[in-house]
Amino acid sequence: MNNNISVIILTFNEEQHIKRCIESILTVTDNIFVIDSCSDDDTVVIAESLGAKVYQNAWPGNHAKQFQWGLDNCPIETEWVMKMDADEIVSPDLAKEIDSHLASVAKQVSGIYIKRRVNFMGRWIKHGGYYPTWLLRIWRYENGKIEQRWMDEHVKLTKGDTIRFEHDIVDDNKNDLTWWTQKHNNYSTKEAIDILNWIYGFKRYDEVEPAFFGSQEQRKRKLKHIYVRLPLFLRPLLYFVWRYFIKLGFLDGRQGLIWHFLQGFWYRFLVDAKVKEIYLKTGKNKAEIERYLKEHYGVEF
Repeated sequence: MNNNISVIILTFNEEQHIKRCIESILTVTDNIFVIDSCSDDDTVVIAESLGAKVYQNAWPGNHAKQFQWGLDNCPIETEWVMKMDADEIVSPDLAKEIDSHLASVAKQVSGIYIKRRVNFMGRWIKHGGYYPTWLLRIWRYENGKIEQRWMDEHVKLTKGDTIRFEHDIVDDNKNDLTWWTQKHNNYSTKEAIDILNWIYGFKRYDEVEPAFFGSQEQRKRKLKHIYVRLPLFLRPLLYFVWRYFIKLGFLDGRQGLIWHFLQGFWYRFLVDAKVKEIYLKTGKNKAEIERYLKEHYGVEF
């Protein structure tokens, strides 16, 4: 066990996931902080029974604000911090890698990228360009912060180099499709807000810089900027074709068809539909869009 790392988990009604998540982390460290958004199930009871320190904070509107609240308010005394979602687990191989390698990481290294493996409806989604997804999930506490974005936030390092560990975090959500579609409906609103902010420049984020030849999130951010320039409703179709056929998403079987269609087409089509709705309500006028987002979604740029 390596007690020079703390792990922060955000929760809201995660009783079916939190035990599995914390138990996988306990093979790495017992410095576990749960930031709970006032759950009304047994999430807090389960987390505390496993030794996690639970702090409750009313949901501030997005994951970035809630996670930064955790960084700012938890009594973190370790050199390293790790970000985990409640429906994720640290694979046994990754736990061993962290335990054996973290102490010897070079001083000039401030961040460590981890691969995320997504399981959907009981199947590992290996294709469609979805694996490996490299995420900066471990960083030196003093040298990193969370981008304050409505959607798709990443860790931004203030200094230092990065390295990669070999093994995976496993994303394995056990909720049903109704829950999944409701969650992504909520995400689509935030995504539409981010797209409109990028187009109209309401607010400049202190964010990871887009770059073709940088890290995976930098490339993703650069490609997203290109994607936004494409016509509404055509772009989700092109993206699905690229993922499902060109990137071989069809090899993921029936679960893969559901995943790539819903996550790669339906979700992004819904984002475009919400952008179109806002355009119709505001006539694409910048001031009207800003007013509309404030009145309907409480957005303060």
